[in-house]
Amino acid sequence: MKARSIFILVLFAISSFKCIAVESSAWKPVSGHIMTRWAKYVSPSNAHPEYPRPTMVRGEWMNLNGLWDFAITKKQDSMPTVFEKSKILVPYPVESALSGVGHIVEPDERVWYRRTFLLPRTWIGRRILLNFGAVDWDTTVYVNGKEIGRHTGGYDPFFFDISNALKTTGAQEIVVSVWDPTDRGGQPHGKQVLNPGGIMYTGTTGIWQTVWIEPVAKEHILSYKAVPDVDNCLLRITVNAEGVGKSARVKVQALSGEHIVSNAYGTPGAEIMLPMKNAILWSPSHPYLYGIKIVLVDNGKQTDSVKGYFGMRKISIKKDESGINRLALNNKILFEYGPLDQGFWPDGIYTAPTDNALRYDIEVMKKLGCNMMRKHVKVEPERLYYWADKLGLLIWQDMPAGSNPPEMRSNFESELVRMVKYLENHPSVVMWIIFNEGWGQYDTPRLVNMVKKIDPSRLVSNASGWSDTRCGDVIDVHSYPGPAMAPAEPNRVSVLGEFGGIGRPIKGHLWKEDGSWGYVSFKNAEEATDMYVGLLAKLKPLISKGLSAAVYTQTTDVEVEVNGLMTYDREEIKFDAKRAAEAAARLYEPSQPFRVVVPCAEQQAGIIWRYTTTTPPSRWQEVDFDDSLWQEGEASFGTVGPRIGTRWETSDIWIRRRFDLDSVPSHPYLNVFHDEDAEIYINGVLAAELKGYTTSYVLYNLDSSKTSLLHKGHNTIAIHCHQTGGGQNIDCGILESMPSEKHQRNN
Repeated sequence: MKARSIFILVLFAISSFKCIAVESSAWKPVSGHIMTRWAKYVSPSNAHPEYPRPTMVRGEWMNLNGLWDFAITKKQDSMPTVFEKSKILVPYPVESALSGVGHIVEPDERVWYRRTFLLPRTWIGRRILLNFGAVDWDTTVYVNGKEIGRHTGGYDPFFFDISNALKTTGAQEIVVSVWDPTDRGGQPHGKQVLNPGGIMYTGTTGIWQTVWIEPVAKEHILSYKAVPDVDNCLLRITVNAEGVGKSARVKVQALSGEHIVSNAYGTPGAEIMLPMKNAILWSPSHPYLYGIKIVLVDNGKQTDSVKGYFGMRKISIKKDESGINRLALNNKILFEYGPLDQGFWPDGIYTAPTDNALRYDIEVMKKLGCNMMRKHVKVEPERLYYWADKLGLLIWQDMPAGSNPPEMRSNFESELVRMVKYLENHPSVVMWIIFNEGWGQYDTPRLVNMVKKIDPSRLVSNASGWSDTRCGDVIDVHSYPGPAMAPAEPNRVSVLGEFGGIGRPIKGHLWKEDGSWGYVSFKNAEEATDMYVGLLAKLKPLISKGLSAAVYTQTTDVEVEVNGLMTYDREEIKFDAKRAAEAAARLYEPSQPFRVVVPCAEQQAGIIWRYTTTTPPSRWQEVDFDDSLWQEGEASFGTVGPRIGTRWETSDIWIRRRFDLDSVPSHPYLNVFHDEDAEIYINGVLAAELKGYTTSYVLYNLDSSKTSLLHKGHNTIAIHCHQTGGGQNIDCGILESMPSEKHQRNN
């Protein structure tokens, strides 16, 4: 009998091996593009096997990732009666190499998925929930031929209770139908387009996050919201439950390891206050996470329990010693710095090849000295936010952008609300960004207030770059290569939402060998690192003026855009990592304040210069040059900028100004707004030659050789600015860096 049992087990093992071998032979990655190092670990039996919802874990679940039957039809066609022989590897999008399909789905096409599964015997008689991490975009689900539900939205998790559609025995069939118009429809799509190029990339269609099922009782936990209240030493938690009666109760425990540090009781739907006296606070430098256990009891019987985690942290705005608004974490001022993170992969497009790949990007950011990233117009699987929580990285979360037809507005707002609720329990997420650079922007103050009402515990940016509507918690500018900043405001914080963009194409690691581009391009690591370190050095004086955060473009190359800290395949960090980390560390060191030596329009209205738009004699910059025939005008000069005093619309302008000094500043900086190229002379000597343009006032350090150009008494500053197209502006003053005993520290 024992031998017979062993023989049967051996036959079962051989059969299983043959099944896996057949499945594996039905799938292989699509060739033609570079791959990441993690792609070799991807297989039909090992496609994102991790539990996908780390903030709410149940012990029993079944992962449905792997090979599914797959078909493509016209949008209007009904479900195929016989699926094609082709397979797709879930959860990789149709367009990706790892899906095994690699097809660009057109707006007039519909994709179909099919698979079967066996229900474990111990699950029979319980409610069965079918969960999707995310499907892009319009999804209809059938179980055993019965339509069970539809969902629209490309970035948020959803589920269906499929219990009533299940058979009592045998294989259960799931069919998923998806239509996605990418950038030709009325839904948020971020940077997905049908014709990628420049800053827009390949689209994602269909299932792109984990699919799984789990058994629950009729009375079960749907979700919970945990809000840390650092000032009052509390965790405020609300548990939402399904199928419960009036007698239902909730028990909540906070855990430090296996040790219970706090208990609280309450009812579903009502706020429960969990005491957290002497709590260890979460921060990038010390990302401490407490465990949480939630137990649901109905009619005296435990019906459900889930486990998760939380971090005790507070994000707020705080005034520094000079009265300037700053970002603060746990009531301490913290400068935030990190990359713009697109979240694209050469082999998985929207889907990272493995969980370790998701973790690696965050590890590199930490290695390079970053304490923050801006998640750019994409919402990630929850595992990404888990790693940010665990490893310690702040996240500014963008809402994925779309166009602005009427139907987009309804979809945009629905998905915006779902995004906030989806990520509300992650301590790493500290800011919501509603719009990027005016893409599809509308009704901004109303949407800011809406998000604030849903989540008053975090900051809200009305728009990152260009289209500020003077609401929300921050004013955000973009400047390439920059850096730059908006002037400090009495009620908001000044941040730099994008700058940098140092391009460095590396052969063998490119999406396309021809056609790659960067905002500023270099051929080797030394030159690129010098530029990067120099850009970060220019942030220091801006921090003293009131800049509270900066976002460097970007984490990795993406397709033909080569502005990454890393190559697209993550094989190479393109800068000297040690020097880059040291440069970032200096951003968190004490910052010295500045005093105004020679004011410009940024500090004072009514400042008069002499100017001409006609080419002057060759000695126009000399101290003794007679400029009495030039016109007089109020700074600044141009068509764009915060304070235009004199309109200037020609290609060139020459301006001169005299000023007196009681003493010579020891550490002077030019405070310049230039659009475009500017030559600046002090007392007849060329002090600075500035290329390109800025979008705000920027500080340029006058080195020791140029400091001697200034002297007591009368001084002259003369500037030539040349404009080639677009808006224009020129203005200049002088600031002095002052020592300060008080300072901010990196938390």
